[in-house]
Amino acid sequence: MTSGTLDLSELQQDAFTELVNIGVSRAAASLRKMIGVQVLLSVPSIEIVSRAAAARLIGEREASDLVVVQQAFEGAFAGQALLIFPVETSRELVRAVAGAELSPDEVAELEDEALTETGNIILNACLATIANMLQRTLTVSLPEVIRGDGARVFRPGTGDDALVLFLYINFSVRERDIRGYIAMLMDLPALETLKGLIDEFVVRSVGDLGE
Repeated sequence: MTSGTLDLSELQQDAFTELVNIGVSRAAASLRKMIGVQVLLSVPSIEIVSRAAAARLIGEREASDLVVVQQAFEGAFAGQALLIFPVETSRELVRAVAGAELSPDEVAELEDEALTETGNIILNACLATIANMLQRTLTVSLPEVIRGDGARVFRPGTGDDALVLFLYINFSVRERDIRGYIAMLMDLPALETLKGLIDEFVVRSVGDLGE
């Protein structure tokens, strides 16, 4: 472990990935109720990186600007949750959620509302599930949409040492494959708290299995 970073053990990483996957499964069920068709969501991998590394990672994968739904959360641990899509993917998502062939003007008109609603469902489901399974509570702010490249999205504030829990997500709806990312920005004390709560969760889970 180097200064200013925090590592998860393989067991901690597996446990947290499982928590997030349960959260996005619940989000998929909520989206299915909202739009009336099957939604598949999964999080195959998770990394903890610096803001600069997160900007570089997403810049290497995505040439276009990004559309981001962000929500602040606080409670047992605090930070910001971001749901990130490349611009073209976000437009595909709007078409998929709307379930209709929309003109570019119609997509533009609906985009922020559709993304805010979708982001709110996905991020709230993830955060609520994680908090519930860690036996803690979180309060979450209203979502807002921002746009820009990776450098803008992950730009640090003054004195901000936040690290990024960076999660790639696979998203499939109405036979459209939509890629995106979930990022959780937390400072080191918040991540240390989360790490301790994950350890407690693992101990409880192992205890449950052993009974």
